[in-house]
Amino acid sequence: MRVTTRRVLLLVGSVAALMVTLHLGQQVLECQQVLSERRHRLMRPENEELVMVDANHVEYRYSKDMPLIFIGGVPRSGTTLMRAMLDAHPEVRCGEETRIIPRVLAMRQAWSKSGREKMRLDEAGVTDQVLDAAMQAFILEVIAKHGEPARYLCNKDPFTLKSSVYLSRLFPNSKFLLMVRDGRASVHSMITRKVTIAGFDLNSYRDCLTKWNKAIEVMYSQCLEIGRARCLPVYYEQLVLHPEQSMHNIMRFLDISWSDTVLHHEELIGKPGGVSLSKIERSTDQVIKPVNMEALSKWIGHIPEDVLQDMAHIAPMLARLGYDPYANPPNYGHPDPLVVNNTHRVSGFKGGL
Repeated sequence: MRVTTRRVLLLVGSVAALMVTLHLGQQVLECQQVLSERRHRLMRPENEELVMVDANHVEYRYSKDMPLIFIGGVPRSGTTLMRAMLDAHPEVRCGEETRIIPRVLAMRQAWSKSGREKMRLDEAGVTDQVLDAAMQAFILEVIAKHGEPARYLCNKDPFTLKSSVYLSRLFPNSKFLLMVRDGRASVHSMITRKVTIAGFDLNSYRDCLTKWNKAIEVMYSQCLEIGRARCLPVYYEQLVLHPEQSMHNIMRFLDISWSDTVLHHEELIGKPGGVSLSKIERSTDQVIKPVNMEALSKWIGHIPEDVLQDMAHIAPMLARLGYDPYANPPNYGHPDPLVVNNTHRVSGFKGGL
């Protein structure tokens, strides 16, 4: 009888323990499910869209899969003119330079290049995937929200195109416009207009041309790596001499319908839905004018003779891009009648690009 009672008590105890275990297990699972649901609500899904509404209550949705446009190049290469002409299109908004995007991209690149820093980040769970998702969200947020909404958004920060390959991965449907200009003209503009650029010695044509060569080589190589389907080199000289043909090619490349307004950006400056210009950007006083030839040959006669003699060695990218390093003046081509008329109209203005 005692044995039987003991067995019964053991059995009852075992059953009770099992029931308690099952109950606790169920509570743990329910708790995990609640936490998982909370994390899911807090985490931003990869396909999240930014929603913006314009003054007419039209809703726009932006995501990493949208056809973003990135405009870049060495400073003083016509990036502001290019973005102003695109800004004149009723369905495109570029806006002023953000300044922050190329700096964040440079930081991201530095983290990747430093083996020790990358190891520390990985160890902390801040993997490349985490960083890329954060970069993606940050860049999209800045581009979308630093101006009015539009069907097509573009970003113009000259040195952004030093990260074209990386950006092409973050935004798989993005396209890139690389502004290319005769380096002698770009450098002369930097020096005479005192445009401060990190690493460029504005007291030396030789130093600035060397730095120009290095910068455009990086951007051009990345443009080629992305491929012509996504990156289009736009020659400043041809854009100025033949704006209508050049813009038709650019709009076809971007797959955006044509609008004659892109040929008359100066008429839309400061108007609602038109071209917004920064008061502190150095190119603002040029792009208020119609497309003209004033700036094409301003550099001639100003570069020191010893630098001219060494030009092919100092800036080999000139020849690679199709410029004659020893032509002074070079022959960029013949202008369209519209450009000739525009140049006559602005000949009374001071300043130049």
